[in-house]
Amino acid sequence: MKIALLGYGVVARGVAQLIEENKELIKQRIGEYIEISYVLVKSFKSDCPYKQSTDINEIINSDCDVVCELIGGVDSAYEYIKKALDKNKHIVTANKALLSKHKASIENSLKDGQYFGYEASVAGGIPIIKIIKEGLSANRFLSLKAILNGTSNFILTKMQNDNLNYDDALKMAQELGYAEANPYLDVSGFDAAHKLNILASLAYGVDAKEENLLVQGIENIDKLDFYFAKEFDYCIKLLAIAKENNGFLELRVHPTFISKDNILASVNYSKNAILIDDNALGDSLYYGAGAGGKQTASAILSDLMQINIRKNRKMLGYETKSNMAILQKENIVTKYYLRMKVLDKIGVLKEIASFMSDENISIDSLMQRANSKDEKNIFIITHKASEIAINKLISKLEKCSFIKDKINLIRIEE
Repeated sequence: MKIALLGYGVVARGVAQLIEENKELIKQRIGEYIEISYVLVKSFKSDCPYKQSTDINEIINSDCDVVCELIGGVDSAYEYIKKALDKNKHIVTANKALLSKHKASIENSLKDGQYFGYEASVAGGIPIIKIIKEGLSANRFLSLKAILNGTSNFILTKMQNDNLNYDDALKMAQELGYAEANPYLDVSGFDAAHKLNILASLAYGVDAKEENLLVQGIENIDKLDFYFAKEFDYCIKLLAIAKENNGFLELRVHPTFISKDNILASVNYSKNAILIDDNALGDSLYYGAGAGGKQTASAILSDLMQINIRKNRKMLGYETKSNMAILQKENIVTKYYLRMKVLDKIGVLKEIASFMSDENISIDSLMQRANSKDEKNIFIITHKASEIAINKLISKLEKCSFIKDKINLIRIEE
């Protein structure tokens, strides 16, 4: 089998290394060697032992059987994949942003016999795509709750365990190579949202758009939130959640309070985990390394080997797509934690309670902590309320003179 690598970064190098290390094992299992015949580069690299080209057309017009798209991004990657599909090449990719945006269009471009592998796009070395498409294919999915971004999970773990503030935890993640110089996609929640979008298409047969998802990042999480979490036996995780709700599908990614007894509470540092609840197994957990060159390469090699086994599988798993509608973000209902800095004066709590009553939001728990002579922090857990109600409440409160900073919100998952 001849393959072309588009890109020669960390993941592509990991693929090349694993092919060399396991070449005899691979031949034993699929009956042939995997040979890297071309590498697409922006400029020629002296440390690349394979045939290089800066021209995508030269590569897709070659005799390679498979194009491995490992350049990242969306627009160029999509253009290259479409060209390769037109030339009847099989495709393997690790590009979650591309799939989140163009998965349906790509599937519609596939010809009979073309294979499109994307195991490496979600959760790195955890074979969650195959688990959902194959191992659990007969089951009805009730919910998926997942930690899908190792960078944000590392930051939150350091804040919780070592009492670091957000900026210091992020700096440590960057120094250790878990976070990029520009960590926006990771800490904003959008990396996890891309992955959730892919999983939702598999588990529920929907073609969700990115704008359908409720997405909130971890940038505003404060040490004070962990102080409150400890008091109430919670931990804070960036969760990606898909679940049925009265015939609709909720899709959301956000920092979440979960009980310390929740199995996902023990998933720390850069690890990923997917907790699936279905109508046959009940809860099942899939845990492991969610990133890394060699771990991602493992998933890519798995897809390459599958080409010899299942050339006619549908990309998104099912012949018939679901009619399930995506629940509008503003109609999501959950419990909320609110942290607000207020003037320490008589009547503030009464005003806050009045605003909450106006939006039909009730208080489950409340705690106060002095911040200075004139200010205090108020921590509130609400009973269940809708997104539209909680956002109206925050908008009204932040216009009040007694509120001294932006109100922080974390959703609670039970």
